[in-house]
Amino acid sequence: MKPSTLLTLAAIAGFGGLLLYTTLQAQQVECTACVTFKGAENCATASGQDSLEALRTVVNTACGPLATGMAESIQCSGLPPQRPQCRTR
Repeated sequence: MKPSTLLTLAAIAGFGGLLLYTTLQAQQVECTACVTFKGAENCATASGQDSLEALRTVVNTACGPLATGMAESIQCSGLPPQRPQCRTR
């Protein structure tokens, strides 16, 4: 292989590693919780920089299969999480 090809591959691998590290570093807390909407329940797991952000993401993720349309999605995402459990990574 040419040196320029090796340098390009090394730069791409380095950038990918940096991107992966910074993405995972920001996810400090992992939470699991459930949401009940219109008689149906769904549980989800999500991570975030703190427990508030992680739980907000859990609720939005859990509401996805339960809500139909924008109005229901907004209504569901305003519900409090049920049985939340968080842990620090």
